[in-house]
Amino acid sequence: MVMLKAVNIKSCEGLVSIEDRHEPLHQRGVTIWFTGLSGSGKSTIAMALEKALFEKRNPSYRLDSDDVRLGISKDLGFSKKDRKENIRRIGEVSKLFVKAGFIVLSSFISPYRSDRDKVRRLHEAENLKFIEIFVDCPLAETERRDPKGLYKQARKGKIKNFTGIDDPYELPVRADLCLRTDQLTLEEEVTAVLDYLECNQIIGVQCLNQSDSTSQNPKVIRSGASV
Repeated sequence: MVMLKAVNIKSCEGLVSIEDRHEPLHQRGVTIWFTGLSGSGKSTIAMALEKALFEKRNPSYRLDSDDVRLGISKDLGFSKKDRKENIRRIGEVSKLFVKAGFIVLSSFISPYRSDRDKVRRLHEAENLKFIEIFVDCPLAETERRDPKGLYKQARKGKIKNFTGIDDPYELPVRADLCLRTDQLTLEEEVTAVLDYLECNQIIGVQCLNQSDSTSQNPKVIRSGASV
């Protein structure tokens, strides 16, 4: 069966601008992309951050790997090709939420650097904000946590192409924020992200002497450190 690509496609901008959509929400739409090994704490941080944003009355929406694979990516496996397609789809969905003015919390292993960079470029091409957060946790600690028992199954060969075991994880080189989750409390992690959003004029009071664009130098947050 030959799959035919759609032709004669043209985007329809509509009569409401992105800026107009963002203004009544009192925030700027952004994709916050949490990347890291399984068990590093990506989903835990995203859920806690979503709650904190809700309490601040900042509209957000969380995209999580399991939920996506139950829906828009349920036809995909875990080969390198399928992983790439999964991330591409998530990037496109995230972009739509950002246009609507939401803070999108996308938590995915997303092991390949080129795929994460592609999602960043997808946003930047339309002048949309994208923040990459490296949820940094040593492999030994993620294996100790192993909340779903996946590492144990991977070590026994029952799960193939498992990131960190028999499939690589490529460390970010353009991360905007790095969180050492083996050294921080969940409260410290959420506070670090909220501070970053405020200082980069996404939410809250605008910080003085702050550039309109997000910093190109990653901030590394460890226990006892401040943003």
